[in-house]
Amino acid sequence: MTGDIIVVGAVSDDPLAIDIAHYMNQESEISDLLSYKTFANSEFCPRFIAEDKGNEHIGHTLDGKTVVLVSSCSGELSRNARAMRTFMVARAAKENGAVKVILVEPDLFYSAQDRGPRPELGKVAFLRNATDYKKFDGQPFSALLYCQLLKTSGVDAVMTVHNHSVSVQEVFSRLFNGQFYNLSPANIYANYLANHMNVGVNERKGLIICAPDKGAAPFAKHVFEHLCQESEELLLKSHPSLLLMDKERTGERKVEIVLYKESPTKLEDLPGRVVIVFDDMVRTGGTILECCRHLKKAGAARIIFFVTHFYSSQEVKENLNNCIIDDIITTNTLPNILNRDMQGRLRHKMLVLKIERWIVNALRFQVLKHQNLPLYNPPYTVDISRKNPNWENNQHLAGL
Repeated sequence: MTGDIIVVGAVSDDPLAIDIAHYMNQESEISDLLSYKTFANSEFCPRFIAEDKGNEHIGHTLDGKTVVLVSSCSGELSRNARAMRTFMVARAAKENGAVKVILVEPDLFYSAQDRGPRPELGKVAFLRNATDYKKFDGQPFSALLYCQLLKTSGVDAVMTVHNHSVSVQEVFSRLFNGQFYNLSPANIYANYLANHMNVGVNERKGLIICAPDKGAAPFAKHVFEHLCQESEELLLKSHPSLLLMDKERTGERKVEIVLYKESPTKLEDLPGRVVIVFDDMVRTGGTILECCRHLKKAGAARIIFFVTHFYSSQEVKENLNNCIIDDIITTNTLPNILNRDMQGRLRHKMLVLKIERWIVNALRFQVLKHQNLPLYNPPYTVDISRKNPNWENNQHLAGL
């Protein structure tokens, strides 16, 4: 093996791993560096492929090398199966001499189970009550166990994207001694909005950045700050506004979207404006649709939904295939979204920001400290269907 940094995947055909290896200027295919063997009894056993066929370096194939292990949700394997593969590949790297193993997992596994049934099991940003404890009664604190297993298997650092759980961030930061990198896509969203998206704004009426609930408010504020910085560098400046919405429970299974009382922008400011709604993930799309319906009723001229982790369930595709939402911008943290069949009828208004270049920038600059290398700019490419009216305007980003 050549080079001090080796990029591999938990599976041989992981599209995210293949692209990250490409942007890291790795000449070898990931499948040429790691053998992915499954025995007849279904057990998995990886093997790093040694160029030297002699016996002098047995057990030292990776001496002095850093292994970047990319794990994403694509293909047919379940998260459980991929997690086990990650443990095995990390252990194989360490037991064959690797000095460091960096896990890149854009949608961090088991983050939904971010606390347990007792007070000491998870640190959250709100006051837990009996109802919240009951939700986790009988369950494990899965995020903690996953973190511990990654550490035990040999992982030294973890990089993920837009993980909003305070509890998960605390656990991973503590167990990995600060080597936990939770990348915020706020800067790339602002960059795309300011420089590449045709939103038709002018100096008088800038974009409105909207958080659909209090949980999304910190991220929306982060995007707003970056967009203000990006706008200052433009010749024709526009001044974005910040709108904060919230959910108000009106029944056991019913919520109503209302204006957050501390929102800097009011609903009466919406007529004729372009509103950008931001969230970290979408699983059903019901709450987002209700929020957008509220914004449209208040007079928004165009609504664009930005979401980092897009779970392409049938329910999501049905809820978001509504004329209330004009455009959907997401990322490929879940690479299956690049499949047109997974997009379904949403392909006519969906654009995917591919973030491999952005991840490589972060790997080089923040983790590996290779600050002498140039950064990719723009830090993303795009994937967009020809059925999308914005296809022609984005072709220069697709061919990077």
